[in-house]
Amino acid sequence: MPQSTTTLKRTLGLPSAVFFGLAYMVPLTVFTTYGIVTEITAGHLPLAYVFTLAAMIVTALAYANMVKAFPIAGSAYTYTQQSFGSGIGFMAGWALLLDYLFLPMINFMVIGLYLNAALPQLPVWLIIIVTIVLVTAMNVLGIKVAAGLNSALVGIQAVFIVVFAVMSFAAVSGYAEPISPLEPFRNADFEFTAIAAGAAILCLSFLGFDAVSTLSEETRNPTKTIPRAIVICTLSAGAIFVFISWLGHMVFPDYGSFTDADTAAVDVMTQAGGPFLAAFFTAAYVAGAIASATASQVSVSRILFTMGRDGVLPRGVFAVLHQRFRTPYAAALIVGGVSLLALIFPLELASSMISFGALIAFSFVNLSVLKHYAINQRRYRGYDAVKYVALPVIGVGLCLWLWTSLTAETFAVGLGWVTIGFVWLLFLTRGLRRPTPTLDLTESA
Repeated sequence: MPQSTTTLKRTLGLPSAVFFGLAYMVPLTVFTTYGIVTEITAGHLPLAYVFTLAAMIVTALAYANMVKAFPIAGSAYTYTQQSFGSGIGFMAGWALLLDYLFLPMINFMVIGLYLNAALPQLPVWLIIIVTIVLVTAMNVLGIKVAAGLNSALVGIQAVFIVVFAVMSFAAVSGYAEPISPLEPFRNADFEFTAIAAGAAILCLSFLGFDAVSTLSEETRNPTKTIPRAIVICTLSAGAIFVFISWLGHMVFPDYGSFTDADTAAVDVMTQAGGPFLAAFFTAAYVAGAIASATASQVSVSRILFTMGRDGVLPRGVFAVLHQRFRTPYAAALIVGGVSLLALIFPLELASSMISFGALIAFSFVNLSVLKHYAINQRRYRGYDAVKYVALPVIGVGLCLWLWTSLTAETFAVGLGWVTIGFVWLLFLTRGLRRPTPTLDLTESA
């Protein structure tokens, strides 16, 4: 029987799925907001990461539970749709698009800025355009190409982390006054509200486990592989973030003396290993940004593919697969076009939109576990009460806690995006008089 024109090709195993998630999160992303969150938390960045990890691991378990029930592409959109109905599912998916659409853009911005700083003769706009074209081309060629590149780029970051650790320990051991390993976790200058504000920003670092769930239709044995990959990615990335931030504080403990909070990583690297480590960091960070841009663009193209196949977005545009490569090339090209906004869009505004959308989606996934397992399937006794009731409730509470710690500007922008989505839903359903199309869970062989 010929393969269906709307069925993705299953090629990925556990290692590729894990590397995909780690590439999406970018192990070195800890330095993107290093100085900002360090100042907000008064030198408690590692502790803020611990708080964020606690919220994210509960949400990761929720994703792992839902992917077992619905092992298809779509992520929070699919889970919410199947648990609460197509209308609410659409709004959750629309909020999630804030994350997926703008994260590639942020990575392209960072790539342009860092490479321009290293090679001033190359204009930022040219670097951004060339990178978008290359990443989009890899997306169209297929997930195996993107997965292979991600593995290599994650490897580069791993080498850097090892070098950074060795040089940092050497630098700290040479200090005249020894620094206590517990210094970054001490309660001096501790303010719970400041830790919460910092933790809310840091949730951006953990978006990779959510991206892994979008690969369900391209993964072998997804009901087993994807849940494992989600949990492994979250725990591994959390450990890396806590370790790197702790090491950075050990090397550069005076958080109030950064040359510039936005580029505090340069101060840390120079202190730890001089110009060599600073240059190595720039190269590794750009490599990580390329990996993240590739992974995030792959994810959003598959989210759009699912929504198009469902009829929520125009099928003739978004639900089209390339005849040869079996990839959603039309959606990939659209994402590449949206990423061109990196040429004019403010980085701060793009970051705030991601935070707002991601936390809404995370909340709905936790609620979906409660609805699907505890309410629909009546699995709320014994251990199930912990797994399908207590943990999801805790997850919702933690996500709302982080969400309400965001700024007023973030809410203004985010609510504007949600309003646009609701207006489109009204148009799609003729004022809610028609049902939103539901997702067909049946795959053709």
